[in-house]
Formats: sequence, structure tokens, C-alpha cells
Amino acid sequence: MRILIIEDDKAVADYISNGFKEAGIVADAAVNGKDGLHLATTENYDVLIVDRMLPGIDGITLVKTLRGSGNAVPVLILSALGEIDDRVTGLRSGGDDYLVKPFAFAELLARVEVLARRKSNTFAAQTILKIADLEMDMLARKVVRNGTPVDLQTREFRLLEYLVKHKGQVVTRTMLLENVWDYHFDPQTNVIDVHISRLRGKINAGHKTQLIRTIRGAGYIIED
Repeated sequence: MRILIIEDDKAVADYISNGFKEAGIVADAAVNGKDGLHLATTENYDVLIVDRMLPGIDGITLVKTLRGSGNAVPVLILSALGEIDDRVTGLRSGGDDYLVKPFAFAELLARVEVLARRKSNTFAAQTILKIADLEMDMLARKVVRNGTPVDLQTREFRLLEYLVKHKGQVVTRTMLLENVWDYHFDPQTNVIDVHISRLRGKINAGHKTQLIRTIRGAGYIIED
């Protein structure tokens, strides 16, 4: 599991990070809303822990921005604001859970594990993925665009699956290497560029709308 902690109180962030690392969980951290939003949209996380009172971009705005872009990563809002109205506002903004400070780390860990399982179960339940006029049948391993079958190699299918599951998000080279190629290092080759080019050519053949775009200096994005 990989989580992102967006918390401007260094003592709290360090306490949480150390606890997750001791539990064998990879924990990244950001100290303000702007950096947190950037990481949340360019990296792949199982759960976000977002402090409500953040400098730059506050936690509520950050979560609303993520949801507005189609990013469905589970979010636990962490805040000293614990009144009913505060919790309702946090959940209605797009938060999946809300934990009031001060808190016990054991409870935070349990809540994060629940959110991560929920995300995993949601992905497992999806047998048909759709974006625009393209459909992926995850059981039959078939792809159709506007009624026309698209013949993909195994790696191309996995690449498209990852992009579609993260539609509307910028997917970085590192994310693709780790999740499609199972590399945890950069082999310093153009393997991703080659496969993206082939995939783009196959799913765009005969269609005016280009589903996959390159975001210069950042990665790739697929959107309606």
C-alpha cells in the first residue's frame, strides 16, 4: 500500500509517517495543499490523508478539485474541527472518511486499511471499463471502439487498462513502469513511448477523436 499524507504540522506528519512505515506501508508527505494536489494528481496512491487546514490550498478545496477532475482515490480528512457541521462539510466535499484530532494511530491505521480495501474491491468488481466510445471487457480481454474491435497485445491491454482506470489524471512514466511493467527502477529506455505510440495508433485508427494525449514533461492522460 502507498499513501500520501498532506499535513502542514511537521510533528503530526512525522508521527503518522513513522507509524505507517513501521506497519510496512509506503508513506509520502506534502506540507501544503499545492504540493499535495500535485502529488495526488501525478502519482498513484491507495489512500490520501488530508489535513483540512492547509496553507495555499485548503483541504476541502483540494478534495473538491480531485473529485471534479474524476480522481476517485479514497480520502481521509484529518482535522481539529470536529463539530457535526465540520464533518458533514468534509464528507460532502468528497471525503470518504473524517477523523478528528487528537486521534489514536491504531484507529487511523484501521480506517486507512478499510479505505484501501474498498478501493481494491471497487476495481475488482469492474468488468467493463468505458471512456468515450471505447469499451474494455476485462473478463473477455477485448477492446471495442465505436463497435469496431481493437486488437491489442497483452502489454498494450494492461497499459490501456491502467490509463482508463485513471482517466482524467496525468499518469507519469514512473507510475507506468511500476504498475504496468513491474519495474521499480528506470531502465532508461523508450519502452513506454514505443508502447504508447502503438496503443494510440490502434485505438485512434479511423477515429477523429484522439483519446490519449501526451502532457509534455509530465506523462500521459486519457479523457473523454
